[in-house]
Amino acid sequence: MLKEPGLCCGVVVGMAVLAIAPFGTVESALAATDMAPAAVAPASGATPLDKYLDNLKTLRTTFLQTLANSDGREIDRATGTLIVVRPGKFSWDIHSASKGAGQLMVSDGRNLWFFDRDLEQVTVKPVDAALSATPAMLLSGSVDVRKSFTLTPAGQRDGFDWVLVEPHGPDADFSSALFGFAGGELKRMILEDKLGQTATVMFDHIERNVPVTGQETSFTPPKGVDVIGTPRK
Repeated sequence: MLKEPGLCCGVVVGMAVLAIAPFGTVESALAATDMAPAAVAPASGATPLDKYLDNLKTLRTTFLQTLANSDGREIDRATGTLIVVRPGKFSWDIHSASKGAGQLMVSDGRNLWFFDRDLEQVTVKPVDAALSATPAMLLSGSVDVRKSFTLTPAGQRDGFDWVLVEPHGPDADFSSALFGFAGGELKRMILEDKLGQTATVMFDHIERNVPVTGQETSFTPPKGVDVIGTPRK
């Protein structure tokens, strides 16, 4: 039987272990660090996230992430790789420590592919028909950031400049997120999904504006897997 995988926070951003103590939920992070949101930055872009995206053409990085439930208990961890080619292309490859072979999400600029290796199943949708408010789509430029998200400066802590990101509309795969920057680089993401689960991500081995081959942001379903949906040609 075909099962359409849910694109929850833990799936979209990958699952990994963090080398520093996690904040917990996004709400508790703001409370614990006195990071009261400032006035929303103007559309011209004054947050570290705006400045980061203005100068971003490609990105290649590994990541580590923990996934915690609503009680703050760790329920999974994994490693992964993120590749971005702006505008509109990315590959997010996830390898869970406890849930088998993991998942792969690829946007080739026309279609969004989701490959669940354990189910041997691929789901595909045209990019403009897929969920627009995902972290990977934000970073890849698949969506207009200011139309899809509210960005609010959220102060400093532990050497990071934080930005609170809140998606517009009810169809986003996360309810709120904190993006942490150091030296102009994106180093942390803390995302809370609609079930109260919190994914805490640490990026490492960051390579920005380096060559990326077309093959790295393309996808062909492996032979023998079930495919749900029809790709746009």
